[in-house]
Amino acid sequence: MKVFLDGAFVDKDDAKISVFDHGLLYGDGIFEGIRVYRKCIYRLDEHLERLWYSAKDILLNIPMAPEALSKAICESCKINGIEDGYIRLLVTRGKGDLGLSPASCSNASVIIIADTIRLYPEDHYKVGLSIVTVPTRRSGPAALNPAIKSLNYLNNILAKMEAAQHGALEAIMLNDQGYVAECTGDNVFIIHKGTLYTPDVSNGALRGITRSAVIELAEKANIPVKECNLTRHEIWNADECFLTGTAAELIPVVNLDGRVIGTGNPGPVTQSLHAAFHEEVSTRGTMLE
Repeated sequence: MKVFLDGAFVDKDDAKISVFDHGLLYGDGIFEGIRVYRKCIYRLDEHLERLWYSAKDILLNIPMAPEALSKAICESCKINGIEDGYIRLLVTRGKGDLGLSPASCSNASVIIIADTIRLYPEDHYKVGLSIVTVPTRRSGPAALNPAIKSLNYLNNILAKMEAAQHGALEAIMLNDQGYVAECTGDNVFIIHKGTLYTPDVSNGALRGITRSAVIELAEKANIPVKECNLTRHEIWNADECFLTGTAAELIPVVNLDGRVIGTGNPGPVTQSLHAAFHEEVSTRGTMLE
């Protein structure tokens, strides 16, 4: 495997950053996870736009133009023979000193890893997930704005560990007001009486690329969509529930906190949206030449 590191492709064993990189020392940096489907990098422009928004929020200068970065991402896939896979794009603050201030970091580092990923076992897409709510809260906009895809994912990691302690692969995270924010790495949707609901981004939900795609697909199918406050009560009593994410794609949830959701099986709206999503993924994005 070849990894893109600061302008050059190097063997993965030689892809190294300094121990003084503030991305390592303090989680000071940003990232995007991007999917490739049948030689199509799905919604690459939207991912790069979000990357630049995150960079602007934390005053991080990305040392490449969007066009050059897009070209490097495509080249990473070609060099590694990735036609269906996953891209991890990172921008770290770069090498500095041991102080918190980024003033000592003169050059940000850009890293591109093109590989494959499998977040959940295949059978869970057919039978659904059983998940739990965990004590660790999602960080709010007043602390670290969840719109920023930063390298600091510690509260999500803690929530993931708490889920594992309860035998679950994923977990619902609430915000400080007790509303559903999102899962540790996925957005949350429910269907109730024909309407699709998802937590508003003001509740701590990331404006996910797959989340936006599903909202668009639902609207095309004339399914009403509402972004609003959700509590666990609404999820427990929903007709259907599913999660979305770049790595997860769209996966049904059939049980939350020991409560069966709907019939206990993936529902018809979930299945139809999943099918529509897979029809779109190889036609909406940047094609590898």
